[in-house]
Amino acid sequence: MTVKIGVIGTGMIGEEHSRRITQALTGGEIVAVTDVNLEQARDVVERLGLDARVFEDGQSLIQDDDVDAVLVTSWGPTHEEYVLAAIAAGKAVFCEKPLATTAEGCRHIIDAEIEAGRRLVQVGFMRRYDSGYRMMKEAIDGGRLGEALMIHAAHRNPEVPERYVTPMAIHDTLIHELDTFRWLLDDDYRSAQVVFPRKTRHAHSKVADPQIVMLETVKGVRIDVEVFVNCQYGYDIQCDVVGEEGIARLPEPQSLKFRQAGQLSNEILQDWKRRFSDAFDMELQSFIDGVAARCIEGPSSWDGYAAAIAGDVCVQAQESGAIEAIEMPERPSFYA
Repeated sequence: MTVKIGVIGTGMIGEEHSRRITQALTGGEIVAVTDVNLEQARDVVERLGLDARVFEDGQSLIQDDDVDAVLVTSWGPTHEEYVLAAIAAGKAVFCEKPLATTAEGCRHIIDAEIEAGRRLVQVGFMRRYDSGYRMMKEAIDGGRLGEALMIHAAHRNPEVPERYVTPMAIHDTLIHELDTFRWLLDDDYRSAQVVFPRKTRHAHSKVADPQIVMLETVKGVRIDVEVFVNCQYGYDIQCDVVGEEGIARLPEPQSLKFRQAGQLSNEILQDWKRRFSDAFDMELQSFIDGVAARCIEGPSSWDGYAAAIAGDVCVQAQESGAIEAIEMPERPSFYA
């Protein structure tokens, strides 16, 4: 079957996902779009050559009988409303992070999904589909490193705009690591602390940058993550897992190496779109296939909830400077 998809939010991510579904993936068709800026939605339909209706709002798009599944790529504070509406309509929904802007909002989604009786939600944690992280996961699960002891990681961006403020280093940036490490280690978090090194002169007045986030898991694994969103030189994701019997290092993105003009060099990527291009393809194809098979298997509402709980505590730790406890509720059997 062809899965007919409605897209709520046609900004950069929404347009990029629509392009992938239309031009690179199989089994899905964009039949409906909407955005708070309707002119932008119409422009995306024209640019991508979509045979899609432009709806006045997300609620009417969700209720349309021609829409089988929903892609939520709108502004974060709207996610909870649209995901809940899709669940109520019995339609599968792919939601970009965050699932909701609060842990309480994520809990509302979990309760609705359990009440619906089957998984309908996939959260856009695309790193689980990246080939490097998947190799790292296989090494850990296969016992090649012995027990994992530590993780050293970094999430660096060239620069961020004025609207990016200090808590966004957690909710918009670290959120990916918060999910990835839980998945890599099959573990939950016990505590978090955030410390601030000397501030870079390239950071504007509303963001403390860089930051170092230190996490401890229930099994005792210690994790340190450098979040540096004005590093200037490129988009750079690093991860080393230190085990009892060795270290696994995340591979660098493939690039040409040049010997030229007395230098040995290779390109450093400048944005997330190229760094995780294949991962985006795989996660969206997984969603389309899951809708067709009536079996959603990607990152779940519970994963979105767990990341939100940890994120809220990390923001609390930003403000207090103390080691803050993270208390995770017991996972429902529905998400086992």
